[in-house]
Amino acid sequence: MSDSLAIAQSFAAMQASSTQQALQTEMLRQQAASDQAVVTLLQQGVDQMQATLPAGQGQSVDISA
Repeated sequence: MSDSLAIAQSFAAMQASSTQQALQTEMLRQQAASDQAVVTLLQQGVDQMQATLPAGQGQSVDISA
């Protein structure tokens, strides 16, 4: 009887661990999507800012020359 109880407890623990890993994976996936949305928003802001600057402004400059 104790063997079957130990097996059941082990199975329950494995299921809980599996569920926790699935939740963590989904949370990471959602965080990555959120981070990508922030990057896209920032890039749009940069693009809009550069569009309003006079010609030649807002570009990279080589200061080592």
